Amino acid sequence: MATDWPARSRAVAGYQKFLLTLLVLNFPCEACIDQIFYVPTKLIAYEIIGKVNVEECLKSVDAIHSNDTDFGILENGSIYMKNTVVLSPGKRIFIVTLVNSRKQKQKDIKVTLLHQKKELKKNHYKETVLRRAKRRWAPIPCSMQENSLGPFPLFLQQIQSDSAQKYTVQYSISGPGVDQKPLNLFYIEKDTGNLFCTGPVDRETYEAFELIAYASTPDGYYSDSPLPLTIKIEDENDNYPMFTETVYNFEVLEGSRVGTSVGKVCATDRDEPDTMHTRLKYSIMEQQPPSPKLFSVHPASGVITTISHQLDREVVDKYKLTVKVQDMDGQFFGLMNTSTCIISIKDANDHAPTFTKSMYETSVEENTIKMNILRIAVQDKDLPNTANWRANYTILKGNGNKNFQIVTDPQTNEGVLSVIKPLNYEENQKVMLEIGATNEAPFSRDIRSMSTAMVTVNVIDENEGPDCSPEAQSVRIKENVSVGTRASGYKAQDTETRSSNDIRYKKLIDPKGWFTIDEASGSIITSKKLDRESEVIKNGVYTITVLATDKDGKTCTGTLGIILEDVNDNAPVFLQENVILCKSKMGHTTIVAVDPDDPMNGPPFDFKLGPSSPDIRKIWTITRLNDTSARLSYRDNAHFGKYAIPITVSDKHGMSSTKTLRVNLCDCSHPEQCKTEKSAYSDIRLGTWAILAILLGVALLFCILFTLVCGIWNPSKVKKPFPDDMAQQNLIISNTEAPGDDRVCSTNGFATQMLNGNSQGFCGTLGSGIKNGGQECFEMMKGGHQTLESCRGGGHHTLDSCRNGGHVEVDTCRYTYSEWHNYTQPRLGEESIRGHTLVKN
Repeated sequence: MATDWPARSRAVAGYQKFLLTLLVLNFPCEACIDQIFYVPTKLIAYEIIGKVNVEECLKSVDAIHSNDTDFGILENGSIYMKNTVVLSPGKRIFIVTLVNSRKQKQKDIKVTLLHQKKELKKNHYKETVLRRAKRRWAPIPCSMQENSLGPFPLFLQQIQSDSAQKYTVQYSISGPGVDQKPLNLFYIEKDTGNLFCTGPVDRETYEAFELIAYASTPDGYYSDSPLPLTIKIEDENDNYPMFTETVYNFEVLEGSRVGTSVGKVCATDRDEPDTMHTRLKYSIMEQQPPSPKLFSVHPASGVITTISHQLDREVVDKYKLTVKVQDMDGQFFGLMNTSTCIISIKDANDHAPTFTKSMYETSVEENTIKMNILRIAVQDKDLPNTANWRANYTILKGNGNKNFQIVTDPQTNEGVLSVIKPLNYEENQKVMLEIGATNEAPFSRDIRSMSTAMVTVNVIDENEGPDCSPEAQSVRIKENVSVGTRASGYKAQDTETRSSNDIRYKKLIDPKGWFTIDEASGSIITSKKLDRESEVIKNGVYTITVLATDKDGKTCTGTLGIILEDVNDNAPVFLQENVILCKSKMGHTTIVAVDPDDPMNGPPFDFKLGPSSPDIRKIWTITRLNDTSARLSYRDNAHFGKYAIPITVSDKHGMSSTKTLRVNLCDCSHPEQCKTEKSAYSDIRLGTWAILAILLGVALLFCILFTLVCGIWNPSKVKKPFPDDMAQQNLIISNTEAPGDDRVCSTNGFATQMLNGNSQGFCGTLGSGIKNGGQECFEMMKGGHQTLESCRGGGHHTLDSCRNGGHVEVDTCRYTYSEWHNYTQPRLGEESIRGHTLVKN
């Protein structure tokens, strides 16, 4: 298989026993002149068949190649066979191309191969045919001492080829140290094969030189394959071991156990590995401070460990070691070097904080809060401003009421004692506190006892005003008590005397104004009727705020919760007013009742039909479902229409209320269908005609009143207008009889008024000048179809029998104007509603 020669330069020697000795005849050549080589008919792979003059043709060559793939070209111009080839009769020609890419130059050399016999020169064997024969080099293992002192040129060895027994052989070499850097370090005598070195060599720069030796005849025929020749440089101990660091910095925790690793030093040696020149040994030359000896170094690995447990940062916090390394396994003639190791001792929390004093004393006024009252200092030998040094203070005893706290000042490491909850002189005049201190970091060794200090806090008395304690107090009152009922109220005490004698009370907040407060005793007095169901009552409690003041004017406030005990003063009621029932779909409706009273005065409720017509009772029935609801049902024979059904609901104690439920029994499939037809009992929405009817009714009423007033008022007899009471509609009935007064019963268009189908008489009288009181009276008589007749008495007022029947008593026929107004207005309203209904229908 063909192989590229530059990639297989060393493989040539492996094929040496297969090479044939070739006789190459070469004409005298000049630079870049065509070459002719005489070769045998069969050319064996990897045989050198000749050489072209590369240097003479092109001074600097970057690449050499042949246009025939059966031939390869070495860098020195030697031509070799890539494959075994049998030449055909005649000649074979190929081109060798030399390229200098930097100067962009290219030269071609024409090579011609002929198989023609040639007579050997003198000293050659008389052979007319080239035959294949085994040739053998005879190199001697070669080496030279590093940094040799000469003399130079220094003979290294002689290279011989046994082909020199038959031919005139010339020797040459190539490779690093010859034609590659370093140039001209080695040369060989071409006739003798003696190899020389021209100067000293540094093994750390060149460990060995890989040369290639050639043996050829003067005419350019290579009698042997190129021979790889290695010249090994023997090491000399000329390099000092070197530490990887000039100064090493390590840390170790104080109090560490014996054998604790501190760090590792490392050194290198450029001399030949795995020799005595690079076998290093470490040792400690010096320790500062020198005593006690605390460290050792492993001689081979360079690991530094502790040999004592006496490392104490508080005594010495840093050590300096001088470490030596020596090659030749530490023998006295070995080369050595030193380095410095700085070992810092890390702090461990091996010292507990201790108080500078064991007893402290301070004072504070009672009721003082958020005030620093004392600073406590500790000492700690550990490293400052670290967790091993910073102190945590704790109040161990005496702070059961949580009046004090102690924190650490981060700047000074002192404990700052402060009051966070007021102290009471009357309860405790002196407080004894026990303070303890620890570090933020846990102790590195067992410390069984904690440093403590005692603090005495003296409480200073002050006039602190009344004590509203407890701040929230309560009292029970029944909600139905009468106005003016007194009950115990809020109580405060003088802090010093624990007495309430000099305390004065004042009400601050009373949402409904239901109570007054006794200034001296604090008792409360009802000023209005109480209502437990009011919106201000929360969970049955009515709250007022009280201010207590002592004789020095100092105050405190508290709240008095008045628990209103429920009285059954509210009857249960149901919420529904209007119900639509679709007869085809709905056979009943559910009624739910509520009672604002307490549950003890509430459910279970009793439901029944109220007073109603027999027809209602025949059609409708009510059945109790549970404690708070019932079912209203109708019979099948009920007709469509609107019903007003009175329903009575009673609580457990029998308090009841009756309310009319307006039910629209409708022919529908869904109640929404009946909502378009408004119930006669539903909320009235007044239309345009209804509003006009109301306005006309009001206008008519004013006309009647105006006519009445004008009819009874005679300016010629009346000397003064109506008094203020008339303007205020506050007419007073007068029973005083005064002679000479005329009473007029006017019937000018206002004799009889029909209300709700009942005929009632209306009579007005007006005294024109009641001498003793100066008041006019306005009286009205009531009765069936009755009118008042104008009467004139002689000394007293009398009423004649009313026309069209019946005797009427005076006492039963006399009403004030206010009574008349209260009686007529609701009935006029009902007539208006009926008018609206008629208009809408």
